[in-house]
Order: sequence, then C-alpha cells, then structure tokens
Amino acid sequence: MSYRLFEVFGIELEYMLAGTKDLKVAPVTDQLIKLKTGEISSDVDNGKIEWSNELVAHVVELKTNGPTADLETLDELFAENITEINQLLEPKNVKLLPTASHPLMHPETEMKLWEHSYSKIYALYNRIFDCRGHGWSNVQSMHINLPFFDNDEFEKLHAAVRILLPIIPALSASSPIFEGKDTGFKDARMEVYKTNQKEIPEMTGKVIPEQVFNKEEYYRQIFEPINKAIKPHDTENILDHHFLNSRGAIARFDRKAIEIRVIDIQECPRADVAIAVLVIETLRLLVSEEMVSLEDQKSWHENDLFEIFNAVIKDAEGARINNQKFLAIFDVHEPDTAANIWKAIYSRVKENISAKHRESIDFLLKNGSLSTRILQAVDGDFSEEKIKNIYHTLSNCLSQNKMFSV
Repeated sequence: MSYRLFEVFGIELEYMLAGTKDLKVAPVTDQLIKLKTGEISSDVDNGKIEWSNELVAHVVELKTNGPTADLETLDELFAENITEINQLLEPKNVKLLPTASHPLMHPETEMKLWEHSYSKIYALYNRIFDCRGHGWSNVQSMHINLPFFDNDEFEKLHAAVRILLPIIPALSASSPIFEGKDTGFKDARMEVYKTNQKEIPEMTGKVIPEQVFNKEEYYRQIFEPINKAIKPHDTENILDHHFLNSRGAIARFDRKAIEIRVIDIQECPRADVAIAVLVIETLRLLVSEEMVSLEDQKSWHENDLFEIFNAVIKDAEGARINNQKFLAIFDVHEPDTAANIWKAIYSRVKENISAKHRESIDFLLKNGSLSTRILQAVDGDFSEEKIKNIYHTLSNCLSQNKMFSV
C-alpha cells in the first residue's frame, strides 16, 4: 500500500542488553526471543510493536509493526514492551540499557555477531569491514521512516530531509563516552558512523545524501556505485543495495519511504517520540516551502551540509553555526548555536504539537541533549563506579519512561 507525505510513520528503537548489576554487555538477544516465543527467530510479532534482532547479539530492536498514524501514545506502547522485555530478562540478571553507546564496552573483545537467521549476511559484513569496533557494535539509534507516494513527493521529502539532517544530532546526541573516556564528541556514534565503512566509501558517502531527487537519479548516482563497489566482495550476490546504503537518510524505494538514521537513542521512549515529532513537524514546514523554496532546498551540496553536520556531532546543541545561507532558512540572521536554531524552529511548529510532546521538547531545549546531561552528571569523574551509577540511573529512566535530569 502507498501512503502520502506525513500520512503515517514508522519508528524503530534499538537497545543494548547489559548485566543488571555489572552492566557488562550481554549477547543474549536470541535467548530473549526464545523466552518470548519458545524458539529462536529474527522477529517477534507483539501486536502493535515488533521485536527483532540486529547485526550483533547484544542488541534488540523495537519497531512499529507496520506504519502508524498515531504518535500521541506511541511512547507508552514502546514503554510497555520495554517493561515486558525487562521482566523476561530479569531471571538472567540482564536488562535493557538506553543511550546510543555503552560507556564501558570494549568491542574488540566483547562483540559477538548474531548467529541465527541472516547470519550469512552478517558474517560477510564482518569479513569485509571487521565489525569489532564502536561504529558497528556500540551504536544504538532511532530510525524514523517517512512515506512518499511518487517521484514528486520523494523530491520534496528528500530535499527537506537533507536540509535538516545536519542539525538533528543537536537534539539527539547521547553517545559522549567510549571505553570510560570522554570522546570529545557529544555524538560519538555519528563520528564513528562516518568511517566505519571506509573500505567501501560508496556506502556511506558524506552521510548527507547527494543532490538526487527522483528514483532514476538515485539508482544511477547512489545504488549503482554501491553495487559496483561491493561486487568483488559479495561473490555470492547476497547483499541488497537498500541494505547497503548507509547514508544518514536512505531511500527505501522497495517500501516507498525515506529512513532517517542520524538520531541517537534517548533515555526513554517519551524523549525519542518527542524528538521524532519535532523532526516530522519541521520537515512538514520545510516541505510546505513556507520558509524556503524547493529549488533553494535542492541547491544545497552535501559538502556544505556535511560541514555543519561535523560541527553539530562534536558539540551538539552548543555547536556554533556560521553559514549565513543556512541560518537564513530558519530566520536566524547572525551566527548562532544549534540550540537557538532549534528554538527558532520550535516557535514556528509548536502549535502543531500536543501538550504532552511539548513538555518533553521544552525540557530538552532547556536542559540540553542527553550527552550534555550525562557529561554534567559525570562532572569530570570518569571512574568506572561513577559511570556505572549514571548508566544505572539511565536504565531506570528507561524502565520508568522518564527524562534524565542532573
């Protein structure tokens, strides 16, 4: 079935499994699925929410079971599933851990691939890229799927998504710590994401997709180079170009949707869904051309957007944006922080957002990204004990579906 722009949405949330007390990475997603269904499979149909495995054995993905038009109570649905998963895992002394990166994981020794369905694909990925790295095994995210009906709608949506991608991590950064150390990046997930497929750079490109605005161009400029580059490695022809495209937003022509992938997972679904709502309303505003024409949106080269993106993944909401042309899109006329750009956007769209989600967005804009709040809580003490205490608190936020405050 085909949907029109903004008619329905698909949301995917990834969580790591960790020891209840020691927070050690727990590669038991297969056991979780077996506890739920009685057998090991790659997907669990749990009504309106589906569970599935990922590349590595310590991550589980929760997603809307098909497109949904209801974002108002979606966080509560996710929260109910999180409660069920934690209850299933309790006898194994394992729980779900939020945020986009485990702060103490050592991927070199702790990474374990999923060994069941699709394992042949994952083994090939591991052979090509060596997935023992943070960019593969310590990067939990939220994906937003947005439908388009035809080439005209794809053009409008892709143009708007490309414009917005560079500043989304200012809202969502939640990965400041790797291996017990401050990475120097509020969004270290996206910093490693840029290079984790360096062996075949055609797959990720510049993270910001190229200036392609119809299906034919997309195949010619993005899919065909990917297929050509992967061919010497994929001798059995088991990888699909939709699966291989790793830009920060990817076109899924097989299901007529664009999937946004630059959003770190938060401390609870309440925060995730609020961010999704703000992103969606901003895209709706851009598509309307009320702020900037479609032709102007299409005129942006990925290199210029990538420069802004790099500043934002380093400093999140504190990143200073100096590009006057970009600022002008959002009616900001002097160099300013990404936080203030989002406040300007929010003032334009907040009347379209429910009181419940406004409360979460207000909290986020006032208190900063989750990375900022985590680093405030650490307060310079990167001892294992301090970090564990903070991330235990974050897992409590997840189980209670509440925001993390310092």
